[in-house]
Amino acid sequence: MQRRTFTKNMAMLATSSLAGNLSVFGKAEFEKNETVMTETIRPRAITMWDFSWLERRWPGAGYEDWDKALDELKDRGYDAVRIDAYPHLVAENPHKTWTLNEVWNTQMWGSPDVIQVRVQPELNKFIATCRERNIKVGLSSWFRQDVNNIRMKIDSPAKMADIWIKTLDSIAKDNLLDAILYVDLCNEWPGDLWCPFFVNDPPEHTWTYWHTDKSMMYMKESVELVKSAYPDVPVCYSFTGGVPALYAEKDLSFFDLLEHHTWIAQLNNGEFDKAVGYNYERFAPDGYKKLVQNSECVYRDRRDYWLQHLIDEIHTVATAARQANLPLITTECWGIVDFKDWPGLNWEIIKEMCEIGVQSAVATRQWIAIATSNFCGPQFVGMWRDVEWHVRLTQEIKSAQIFQDMLNKKIVNGLTQS
Repeated sequence: MQRRTFTKNMAMLATSSLAGNLSVFGKAEFEKNETVMTETIRPRAITMWDFSWLERRWPGAGYEDWDKALDELKDRGYDAVRIDAYPHLVAENPHKTWTLNEVWNTQMWGSPDVIQVRVQPELNKFIATCRERNIKVGLSSWFRQDVNNIRMKIDSPAKMADIWIKTLDSIAKDNLLDAILYVDLCNEWPGDLWCPFFVNDPPEHTWTYWHTDKSMMYMKESVELVKSAYPDVPVCYSFTGGVPALYAEKDLSFFDLLEHHTWIAQLNNGEFDKAVGYNYERFAPDGYKKLVQNSECVYRDRRDYWLQHLIDEIHTVATAARQANLPLITTECWGIVDFKDWPGLNWEIIKEMCEIGVQSAVATRQWIAIATSNFCGPQFVGMWRDVEWHVRLTQEIKSAQIFQDMLNKKIVNGLTQS
C-alpha cells in the first residue's frame, strides 16, 4: 500500500512537471491538441525481444514456443515487439546455419554461449506469428558476431542500406511488410559493441556520438537508400543517452522517428551506476554482486532524487523531439540497464522506476510506442509473472494521446489499435 501511494504521488509529479514546462511545447498548441485528438490512434505498448527471440530456444529459455510466448505477451497488453533481424546474415546467406559467439554470459539477452542459428525462414515465421495476433514488429540489429565476423563487410553506408534492402526483400517475398512497424538500421548507433565496422571521426567517439559529421553523413545516405527502395517503411537509427537537446539542433529530417533509450542508471554521467559500483561486466559476476549489495539501498536512500532525474530527462527528450518534429519510440528503459532473477535482487524497485517512466512519457504526448522496461520477456521470470503490473501499464500506454501533428507521420499507419 505504501509503495502504491508513493508511486501515485510520483505519477502526479510527472504530470505536473510537464504542466510546468508547457512553454517548451507551446501552451496554446498543447491546449488546442487536447481537444482534437483522434480517438482511434493511440500509442502501442512495445517490448524488446532483441536477438533472444531466435537464440533463446533451448528448453526453458523462454522463446522455444513462439505461440505461447506471444500469447502471453498479448495477455499482458503488448501489441508491438522489436527484434534483431540479423540483416548482415540474411544478405550473406539467409538459409545458412550460422555459428554465433556470445556477447556475454552474465546477461539474460540472447545466448550465454556459442550458438547456431538460421535466420530465414525463421524470421518470416516469427513475423507471421506476430501478425496473427495484431502485434506489429520493429526491426533492428545488434549485428551479432558470427565466427567469421561477417558484419565487418559493412564498409559503407551503401552496404548498410543494401543488407537491409535484401532483408526487407525477403520479408516482402512472403507478403509480410504490413506487419512491420519500423526499421532501426542499427541499435544504439554508433556504440562499438554493436557496430565495430563503423569508425567515427574521431575514432574514440562511439557511444552517444551519433551527431559527428561523419556519422550524420553515414546515417543520411543509408536511410535515404533504404527509403528509396521501401518508401512506406519508417526508418531510423536508435540512440542511447548523450545530449537529447541535439535532436533539435541537428538535422534529422531524413528520419521518420526517433528511437531513444534512457535509464536512471546512466543519467548524470552514470551517477546511479557509480554509486552502486556497477561497471557492465559481461563475463564475470562482479557487477551483479554489486547490484545485490548496493542497488536497492542506493535507490531507496534517494528515491525522489533519482525519479525526478528520470522525469526531467523524459521531458527534455520530448521537448527536443517536438522541436525536431519527430515522434518518439522507446524500447529500452527506464530504471536499471542490467538486472535479472538473481539471489538478493528485488524486481519491485525496477517496477517502481519503470512505472514512473511510463507515466512521464505518456504525459508528454510525443511517444507513439512505449516500453515498460527492457526486461519484458519470458526469460525474466520475476517481471514476466506479474501480469497485473504489465496490464495496468500497457492500458495506460494504449489509452494515451498523441499530438495531432504527429498523426500525420507515415509511421502512424501502424498505430491504429484493434
